[in-house]
Amino acid sequence: MRPVDPRSEARLAVTREPGSPLAWILLAEAELDAGDAAAGEAASRRALALLPGHPEALARLGRAQWMQGRHQDAAESLGTAADRAPGHPGIAVWLAHVLEDIGQPEQAADQYARAHRLAPQEPQLAAYLLAWRRKLCDWRDLDALSSQVRAAVRRGQAAVEPFAFLSEDSTAAEQLACARLRAAGIARAARPLPPPAPRAEDGERPLRVGFLSNGFGAHPTGLLTVALFEALASQQAIDVHLFALNADDGSPIRRRLQAATRLHDVAGRSHAIVAAAIRAAGIDVLFDLRGWGGGGRPEVLAMRPAPLQVNWLAYPGTSGAPWIDAVLADRFVLPPSLAHGFNERVHYLPRCFQPSDTSRVLAAPPERAECGLPEPGKGVVFCCFNNSYKLNPASMQRALAVLAGVPGSVLWLLSGPGRADDRLRDAAAAAGVEPSRLVFMPKQPHERYLARLQHADLFVDTNPYNAHTTASDALWAGCPVLTRPGETFAARVAGSLNHHLGMPQMNVASDEEFIQRAIELGRDPALLQALRNELAQRRGSAGLFDMDGFAADFTAAVLAMAEQHGAR
Repeated sequence: MRPVDPRSEARLAVTREPGSPLAWILLAEAELDAGDAAAGEAASRRALALLPGHPEALARLGRAQWMQGRHQDAAESLGTAADRAPGHPGIAVWLAHVLEDIGQPEQAADQYARAHRLAPQEPQLAAYLLAWRRKLCDWRDLDALSSQVRAAVRRGQAAVEPFAFLSEDSTAAEQLACARLRAAGIARAARPLPPPAPRAEDGERPLRVGFLSNGFGAHPTGLLTVALFEALASQQAIDVHLFALNADDGSPIRRRLQAATRLHDVAGRSHAIVAAAIRAAGIDVLFDLRGWGGGGRPEVLAMRPAPLQVNWLAYPGTSGAPWIDAVLADRFVLPPSLAHGFNERVHYLPRCFQPSDTSRVLAAPPERAECGLPEPGKGVVFCCFNNSYKLNPASMQRALAVLAGVPGSVLWLLSGPGRADDRLRDAAAAAGVEPSRLVFMPKQPHERYLARLQHADLFVDTNPYNAHTTASDALWAGCPVLTRPGETFAARVAGSLNHHLGMPQMNVASDEEFIQRAIELGRDPALLQALRNELAQRRGSAGLFDMDGFAADFTAAVLAMAEQHGAR
């Protein structure tokens, strides 16, 4: 039995009661849930014409404006809605989302805290507050919030965002439970497309492989995949199609992606239209290159536009979704012993699962003084350019212990949102480390960031959420990465990079060994230089940065998956 279509019911309701503001509000909600922001805005404005200033209608209008990228308009609509409904936690949450996007992170935190105060027993609101406090390095009540969220997931009581849950000290089983809870709501509402018509025999046509993402541009996904897609262009066995949920950003990466593949611009389209575009292209295997990472379209994949749907690269965990059949990984990042934590059937590449752009040229870096760094020989530069939400108290305590053991050293970090940098300086002072030994790099264009990375001596990783793209960037720039692999996919990515680079000695088993190893390298310039020399040699000879080899292995893996799953 097909599920009821909320849009059809809501449209019927406004036909019956065109003068009912509530009917238009419910239609706006249904249109927005279907991914049609324009229709959602139109319905919201009809409700406001009937009942000016109604907070529920204003909230839907703000959500529609946010989905269309009109963030300032959305902030004004949602701000007014919040003022008119101060006891509504849902409106406070939507306002917080928009405040994030317009560069008001501390105000966003206030709104998340407000929502949580209004409904302190609601674990989803606790999860929003927890995730944003991690981004701001605001560690107040972190343990209590995390315990509340993890307990709710274990009890099956909260469909919290799986991406944010990766930052918790959760087990693979808990991550699977979290993802399944989130997927269940989407699955219940999904209206799968009719089965595709039988295809005429067309001989040896290439396998049509699609990739769905909002990162096809100057985005980590685009940066990681562009050289691989260029290499795949020479593979005759597959025909690559990209379905871009993000608008053209005019970047060189976007131009390269367009030149190497068949790129379909589906930005701003409803879920049904995107799914129809994938089906119309005759895609045999569809890769989800977003997952639960935010900005993706799980609703599209739930419609089953392709016979075989695969989780790969962008989301470092299980989808927990019945519409995802397989995950593509490697045996280090997802060993068979951890496969029980995945909903999908695991397929393996014989190399690291993560590609990278090996066409990048390292520009000459600016002077060290310009970066706020000590001159060569005057102090070791440890770095960690992971996002601020990964810099939890335990990881920072470990890094600060390294600083304490290497006199004159500094820790180079990516500047975080709001007052995150000040809070980290306060944490350093509390640990007895001079706050000035933390050096912050403002966000830079990628080529400038890579150039600066050449000044770093050693990358010190985080747990439980590792460096991923940042680890690949560091290795490409000649900076060794020290990591402690954990027991989840997200905690093993940097370790996989080291393993496939042939530098397993940079994967340690405990925090104590991590600190000891970092201090040993920091105190011995010759040992550190030898390590950097080894990295330079292996970067050129190991398969980690061989995209032609990656393309051949990827093609073989996709063909094997399609054969095993009967996808063509």
